[in-house]
Amino acid sequence: MVNFLLEVGVEELPADFVASAIAQWQTKIPQSLGEMFLTPEAVEVYGTPRRLAVLIRGVADKQEDREEEIKGPPGKVAFKDGQPTKAAEGFARKQGVAITDLELRETPKGEFVFIQKKILGRATAEILQELCPEWITSLEGRRFMRWGDGDIRFPRPIRWLVALIDGDILPLELVNGSERITSDRISRGHRVLHPEPVSIPQASDYVECLRSSYVEVDPQKRSQKIQEEIKAKAATLNGAAEIYPYLLEEVVNLVEYPTAVIGEFEPKFLQLPKEVITTVMVTHQRYFPIHQSDNNQATLLPNFITISNGDPAKADIIAEGNARVIRARLADAQFFYKADCDEHLDTYLPQLETVTFQEDLGTMRDKVDRIIEVANTIAEQLQLNQKERKDIESTALLCKTDLVTQMVYEFPELQGVMGEKYALVSGESATVARGIFEHYLPRGADDIMPETLNGQVVGLADRLDTLVSIFGLGMIPSGSSDPFALRRAANAIINITWYADLDINLNQLIQQSAADFIASHSNLESPVTALQEFFMQRIRTLLQEEKNVDYDLVNAVLGDNDAEYTTRALEDLLDVRDRALFLQQIRHNGQLDRIYEVVNRSTRLAVKGDLGNQDLELNKLVNPDLFEAPSEQAFYDALVALVPKTKKAQAEGNYQLLVDGLAAIAPTVSNFFDGETSVLIMADDPDIRRNRLNLLGLLRNHARVLADFGEIVKN
Repeated sequence: MVNFLLEVGVEELPADFVASAIAQWQTKIPQSLGEMFLTPEAVEVYGTPRRLAVLIRGVADKQEDREEEIKGPPGKVAFKDGQPTKAAEGFARKQGVAITDLELRETPKGEFVFIQKKILGRATAEILQELCPEWITSLEGRRFMRWGDGDIRFPRPIRWLVALIDGDILPLELVNGSERITSDRISRGHRVLHPEPVSIPQASDYVECLRSSYVEVDPQKRSQKIQEEIKAKAATLNGAAEIYPYLLEEVVNLVEYPTAVIGEFEPKFLQLPKEVITTVMVTHQRYFPIHQSDNNQATLLPNFITISNGDPAKADIIAEGNARVIRARLADAQFFYKADCDEHLDTYLPQLETVTFQEDLGTMRDKVDRIIEVANTIAEQLQLNQKERKDIESTALLCKTDLVTQMVYEFPELQGVMGEKYALVSGESATVARGIFEHYLPRGADDIMPETLNGQVVGLADRLDTLVSIFGLGMIPSGSSDPFALRRAANAIINITWYADLDINLNQLIQQSAADFIASHSNLESPVTALQEFFMQRIRTLLQEEKNVDYDLVNAVLGDNDAEYTTRALEDLLDVRDRALFLQQIRHNGQLDRIYEVVNRSTRLAVKGDLGNQDLELNKLVNPDLFEAPSEQAFYDALVALVPKTKKAQAEGNYQLLVDGLAAIAPTVSNFFDGETSVLIMADDPDIRRNRLNLLGLLRNHARVLADFGEIVKN
């Protein structure tokens, strides 16, 4: 068994590429080794800003010999009158075997020629020489570049290669135009702390050799060291640091030898809103804020922690340099904040007319007017009182005004956040101020949800306006392309509705908004159908991926291009959620099994009739005078008893009543199919046949109040 090391030395890589490349190699390298019949004991992937490396431990020095069965031409082609043809001779020659080694064997597609071929294992070194260049050049990411006069594409120029099998150099070469990068055992240490070359004696020595040269190649170890130092430094100030996971991940891949350094700024800047200070620190400077450890992050200290990749002995100089930068940024923020607060928030409304939302959709002021209109429609659907409507209208009017403030112009990440702050300064109610912030929520999959009703309604209106407008222009997302984040907008509309249990009719909102859009864009087609399909896709995805409902149960409540179910789902998002979750629940507790067979069998047979899916009027559809067997009358009587349960289940959304009713009718229907007095459904008499099919169709339709059982797969 041998160990193999590959290190690709580069100029400083983007932090996000380091993490991505490590993840890609962690998947790709074991997979490609497995395809070559090599199974190492471990594959360790490392990365820093200046290198990517893989250490493969305990891999055989050659493949094992193996037997491989190879299928050749059909027997009738390979042999004529018992003699081999040119086809057989060519196959044998290509495989390096004698004609006598060919074997005729029967297959489902006829007789074919086979051979059992012994394949000698190749040397691992030879295989690695083929695989390593492919591992390097197959990495994917953004912002790739070419350098020199070559064609190699990589995020940054490649400067050196280390390739060792145990202590021996594995010859590798990357040709980039006139430049040739050949492998060696020479790596490079930390750019400042150990600029001298680093010779690696053995592949297994890699991690320790680099560590002694002030390079920690293991990102997990760097992360651990950073967190430990941050906590220790904060403790010296009797504080606690906010370690944002996304910031930690980025910083880990910006340094090779991390050192935590404390910096400070003037306490006067703490008069700024906390969100402003932390945005300057985290987003713009990659600093970790420090708060008083005993007050649940409410109060910031006039300090920060930065992670240095420089000389720890010069921590004071590093701290002062960073402090100068953040003081300047905070001074700018202080100026912006004071200037913005001097104006009432509604005075910014005219400036929204100078900001284009989209070329064909007018300004942000135009968008605000549309948001107000949609929000009022939602308020009518929810039958809100005058106070709630006033809060919604004020929130909608002011929701975008902070976009033209100096603070948000400089720090776009603070949109909504500053809207809330400035609304309070301007004398708006806390409800309106909070709604301005919350109408942007959720900003992503893991974000918090809006809690205020006005924030929820305005958030729905904002996103719906964007969806209708962009779809109306024909700019529908395709593949991974979604520049206006329309999938995220649709997901947010559904999730907010579900989270807040808002009884809205989304279908009506889509149709009304689309009609308003077409009224001002008469040359364009209505986006209603496309939006309905888009929202149905989003509902399907969210039910499966976020609500963990089985795919077939989702199909059962949404149907397969079922116009009735599409309309029903979009008219009542709460109902489609509740039905899907209820189906999942009764699948788990076994109640679905009690009704599945009977309802599913009835559903399959009912399609032979002509009864519509929504018909439930028993008296008008079934004639008891045509009954020929007691099982028919019993079926009819059971349906009579089921009708009030179905109606109550519909009215109250209590589908347990319907399931209980279906469970009660199941033995009767089973007897109708298979009992002593069972009947032939497809009777010769057309009236009797239709009567019996209508019984089954009515049972199917009652079950369809919950779901289409034809879409459910039996466990």
